[in-house]
Amino acid sequence: MYKIYQEFAEELATFAKPVVNQYFRTVLEVEDKASMNNTPVTAADKEIERLIRAQIEQRFPDHGIYGEEHGKMGIDRDFVWVIDPIDGTQAFILGMPTFGTLIGLMHKGLPVAGVIAMPALGDLWSASSGGSSLFNGSVNKTSTAQNLEEIQLVSTSIDMFDGDDLDAFNRLSDVCKRRRFGGDCFSYGLLASGHIDLVVEADLQPYDYIALIPVIEQAGGVISDWDGHPLHLGSDGRVVAAATRQLHESALKVLAG
Repeated sequence: MYKIYQEFAEELATFAKPVVNQYFRTVLEVEDKASMNNTPVTAADKEIERLIRAQIEQRFPDHGIYGEEHGKMGIDRDFVWVIDPIDGTQAFILGMPTFGTLIGLMHKGLPVAGVIAMPALGDLWSASSGGSSLFNGSVNKTSTAQNLEEIQLVSTSIDMFDGDDLDAFNRLSDVCKRRRFGGDCFSYGLLASGHIDLVVEADLQPYDYIALIPVIEQAGGVISDWDGHPLHLGSDGRVVAAATRQLHESALKVLAG
């Protein structure tokens, strides 16, 4: 049922790719969004989202849209697209190729299709409920990792944790074999393909995680909030993504203390 939306999301990512790359590694004017802890934004972020939204409105005028740069429209509708035009804007600004475009679709509050596109690298993950998780058109699967002590914990930045969350993250780090920072949405794609086993983050917004959910779940992984609840538009921004259910449950237990 949702395959057509997955294919459309892939089309959107392909459509946006040359526009993103046109801006990549050029001189950019950077603004800081005071309302979001001085998160950086560029003209590229704004233009790409505007173009994606226009395509959605043309193809599915009865669908809602929730984007990072241009806000919410019709999010009470049955179908809602959730967009992050450049996930990892800091990497994008620095000329690092680990930024991505995230396009997700929710149906009656449930994530049903998603795309993780890496414009500078040419990689694309996509999935929809009831189907396979794909990497560049081929089926991908998460790893079979089971034990925290044998895996590397990945997160975009230590700066996204503070207070009790920082204590919990460090407690989990102490159990895992190693930890690695950086990656943004790229880490979740690599998890879906079996290269990374565990990603734990906080302070995320819906447009940071909705698109990831089908890609990871259809690959055999598990993704939730820190309490083990399914992620949705009203989640608190704390995310745990794991290759297997056992690894996920073990990580939740350590985070809970």
